[in-house]
Amino acid sequence: MPVSPESSSNLCLSDKPLVSVTIIFLNAERFIEEAIESVLRQTYANWELLLVDDGSTDGSTEIARSYIEHESGKVRYLEHDRHENRGMSASRNLGIRYSQGKHIAFLDSDDVWLPHKLEQQVAILHAHPEAGMVYGGSQYWHSWTGSAENTESDYVLELGIQPNTLVKPPTLLTLLLESKAPTPCPSDILLRREIVQNVGGFEENFLGPYQLFEDQAFLSKVYLQTPVFVSGECWDRYRQHADSCVSVANAARRKYSAGLFFFHWLEGYLSAKGVTDIGVWQALRKKRWRYSHPEFYRLLAQVRGWTTQTEEGLKSLARQTLPPYFHAWLESLWRRDVNDRPVKRG
Repeated sequence: MPVSPESSSNLCLSDKPLVSVTIIFLNAERFIEEAIESVLRQTYANWELLLVDDGSTDGSTEIARSYIEHESGKVRYLEHDRHENRGMSASRNLGIRYSQGKHIAFLDSDDVWLPHKLEQQVAILHAHPEAGMVYGGSQYWHSWTGSAENTESDYVLELGIQPNTLVKPPTLLTLLLESKAPTPCPSDILLRREIVQNVGGFEENFLGPYQLFEDQAFLSKVYLQTPVFVSGECWDRYRQHADSCVSVANAARRKYSAGLFFFHWLEGYLSAKGVTDIGVWQALRKKRWRYSHPEFYRLLAQVRGWTTQTEEGLKSLARQTLPPYFHAWLESLWRRDVNDRPVKRG
């Protein structure tokens, strides 16, 4: 049963477990203060904040350290040995190792939380003890710039699944691979500590250009391990800017190579865990083929924009000239949305 925002305030003191919040950052002086302040403004008070420095060389290190003095006992600063840069996964794992909370949350240094984020998510996990994780729909935040052209550009992605639902394994992994359910932003999720420990945290070999899929690797393990509560609420603002990890990777055309690295890793992980679900394996094979032949999919996307008469003519030609198995496969692709673009709501 879904938890309403009002019911979250009815938890007694003993039902308010410590939440460990990890913010990893690398040269984030432009936005990190706003991220930290959004944690301080939470209506849920029982949290600790771990600020993990991934080798910053700008002013973000000093900004993070200044909060230790202002929020004594609730905020800690962590860094790797010799102030090294070891990547997002290793930095998240460092925060996890030093955390003490029953629940674990992440906040990217360029994102912000809405004030009721922790209060409502903790209430949901309390109401659904079988759920190991909860997430909702992130707001894709363009209007932070204050410019007129971005004022009306904010939106929340469609979840791709009925909201306020407890989803059992491995449904969300299949939907992720089928591009039907968007990957939740790391800033949006809340997990039980035992789930994070059981799946072994984040994969630290997702480095450099492959960091783009480090969150999907982690979530794939979670989706196989535990039921997940998918809420219709929006709890975070996912800042859109040119210096973000996703924007930099897309500009460098690294999406497909990083995706293929992830799919190769996932195949090995599924095999090692003895996963036999046919839907997961079929979705993985199709998605990997799609990333291996991006130009072909772009062509199909253009074909979808042609007139019905032209499309029917191509189908007729395919039936006459292609082997039956290839024509059947092509027909299935025609029915699917091949653009891989998110659907907006709100």
